[in-house]
Amino acid sequence: MALKSTIFKANLQIADIDHGYYADHALTLARHPSETDERMMVRLVALALNAYKLQSVCGGDGVLAFGAGLSNPDDPDLSLRDFTGQTKLWVEVGQPEDKPLIKACGKADQVLLYPFSSSADIWWRGMESKLSRPQNLQVWRVPTEASQALSALAERSMQLQATVQEGALTLSSEKGSVDVECVRWK
Repeated sequence: MALKSTIFKANLQIADIDHGYYADHALTLARHPSETDERMMVRLVALALNAYKLQSVCGGDGVLAFGAGLSNPDDPDLSLRDFTGQTKLWVEVGQPEDKPLIKACGKADQVLLYPFSSSADIWWRGMESKLSRPQNLQVWRVPTEASQALSALAERSMQLQATVQEGALTLSSEKGSVDVECVRWK
């Protein structure tokens, strides 16, 4: 019998000062049995960092949603689609292979990747030349210390505040806060 995903609920208040975006998001995250709290929280961080694109890219008329993730490798971890169904933003977290990322670049206007584990530097050295061609791909390294600290904020029911200022994100709850400042690799 297959193990079922664990459902997490998050009420995320975003104050993106850099982009003038302020909104509350009621989110449901399905954590695959093989997914860690760390990876799930990096997905949440990716949403908080890119939520402003609902306004700036889609003029408020789009859907920003988590995909099937690990359950379906052809589905993004997070996507932004406009009212026509066009994928404006495709987001992956972790260390995927190059071919699915290049394929995603053909399906979406912009593709963002957020590698986060301690082995990400080694992974990137092997992937950098393979991912140099797609012009619509950006790679943002989430510092390992920050991604590991994020897992301490994970709860089945979360009340979170995300503040984005000067490119850095602070994610906080009653359990504490974590500062995340991603480094652009590509």
